[in-house]
Amino acid sequence: MIKNIIFDLGGVVLNIDYNRTAQEFKKLGLQNFDSFYSQAKQSHVFDLFEKGLITAEKFREMFRTTTGIIFCDMELDRAWNAMLLDLPKERVELLQKVKNHYKIFLLSNTNIIHYEAYTKQLQQIYGLQNLGELFHKEYYSHEIHLRKPEPECFQFVLDDQEILAEETLFIDDSSQHIKGANQLNIRTLLMDNSQNKSIIDLFNNEGKLK
Repeated sequence: MIKNIIFDLGGVVLNIDYNRTAQEFKKLGLQNFDSFYSQAKQSHVFDLFEKGLITAEKFREMFRTTTGIIFCDMELDRAWNAMLLDLPKERVELLQKVKNHYKIFLLSNTNIIHYEAYTKQLQQIYGLQNLGELFHKEYYSHEIHLRKPEPECFQFVLDDQEILAEETLFIDDSSQHIKGANQLNIRTLLMDNSQNKSIIDLFNNEGKLK
């Protein structure tokens, strides 16, 4: 029986498009952004940044050094945030319902630049202070210093909440993250965004899993 649900953020709750960031960096002269960062893999500098092991300032400095291209901070942040799209109203309303039936958590590989951008959007559009208002607790890679698909990342959430893997469902749009959760016997569901489905399709009108 599922008692707990762990949601990924990008591609599950928040709409994202990696291609938009790649295109913006191409406009700035970086033609091979995909070789540094994609949904499936990323270079060491992004790992460090998403684990909160370097500051935003150090990330920008290292990214300029790695690519050999000089971006000003504003240009870099704008291109980096271009992948962040919208958080549909129906998903906000769904999560508010789901929260009444399950303990729900957010587990995201993210970073302080993205976090500030989508939190500002949430405040402006919905009047919510942060995503924590939609979940029982948020877990961000740059705050817990762990990233999916590391099994330790999922174990951190289980231990912190004192919940059982077999009573927990993890929803993500990346197959490598699903495999990481499976190592701990967490029940999983891979969102296939190519089929134009979303978390709305997983729950009934009351917010219970179908």
